Amino acid sequence: MTLFSLLEDVPITLRPSIASISIDGTSATTIILDSVSEEPLCRPFLYNENCSDALATVKSIAPLNHTVCSGTSTLCKLVYWWTSTNTDKRSAVLLHQADWLLWLLHGKLGVTDYNNALKVGYDPELEKYPNWLLSQPYSQMLPSVQAPGTIIGPLKEGIRNKYGFSKECAVCTGTTDSIAAFLAARATEPGKAVTSLGSTLAIKLLSINRIEDARFGVYSHRLDDKWLVGGASNTGGAVLKQLFTDEQLTNLSEHINPLEASPLDYYPLQAVGERFPVADPDLEPRLNPRPESDVEYLHGILESIARIEAKGYRLLKELGATEVEEVFTAGGGAKNKQWIKIRERVLGLPVKPALQTEAAYGAALLAFKGWDTNKIN
Repeated sequence: MTLFSLLEDVPITLRPSIASISIDGTSATTIILDSVSEEPLCRPFLYNENCSDALATVKSIAPLNHTVCSGTSTLCKLVYWWTSTNTDKRSAVLLHQADWLLWLLHGKLGVTDYNNALKVGYDPELEKYPNWLLSQPYSQMLPSVQAPGTIIGPLKEGIRNKYGFSKECAVCTGTTDSIAAFLAARATEPGKAVTSLGSTLAIKLLSINRIEDARFGVYSHRLDDKWLVGGASNTGGAVLKQLFTDEQLTNLSEHINPLEASPLDYYPLQAVGERFPVADPDLEPRLNPRPESDVEYLHGILESIARIEAKGYRLLKELGATEVEEVFTAGGGAKNKQWIKIRERVLGLPVKPALQTEAAYGAALLAFKGWDTNKIN
């Protein structure tokens, strides 16, 4: 398994010095386990998987335009599984991607963080699951919720002994990948934003105000006493890699004039369906017409993704979030200098690579927070 391969990749000389571990994972990627056998009761539901059959049921119990009122929400996946399976559900427990991976390390089943729990209906402002959710028969499956970066327990003895970690090494609650990227960027003031250009495009804006509107795929994560407002689009690097190799992306980008607007208008998606800045499960990819020049084609796609990003930030302002003043870029797209200049022109804002562009760095900061808090206490 990749998780244990990563543990093996840690230099042997450093393993005894590692004090704490945390993990980030894609929001709304979920799996359901049997808490007795500890075996999966279904295949995993991926973050962008649409369980639209459950949407009407979710909308009938949740507040209007709540974050869970989207076919890709964790709650829709839970309701879909609950209503479509005849499996014995008495000992079932829901885990997010990060929860499951962390459980493999600490062994305490049924623990999550309030960032991952948002899309199953947890209220991070009130710090509890709302009554409309607790009254449902499947509420027994919901994991307990802690703040991100809270120590859950020590690393399992078998793992500790096998890989040479210390007895003091602790495992902490994690977060979502885009929030980890935000933490890595060290954007600490309202109005600062981070766009994660990985396989998809996710934006997070530090705001004084909390904004929630499922019509547009907009939601807010708690970040201490402020809010990370944003959403995640299905456009992004995965579409680029369908069309170009890494070498082509590098070479073609060098021939793009980023100060010149592309006349091409695309909506780059891997498949049908979009989450943000419009929540439309039927939105078709638009990647034609394709010009003869690959440079022009790539230019048009990069510019089109930048327009989607700009639409997202405009939408957040219209809904009442703190106005964006500066954008940091994380993920693989942060390495493309021409794309950054295109986005600066389209957004009309300063855009720069984050000092740390990998979400894993943000997860490491959470692990440090858990260790530091425990040391103080």
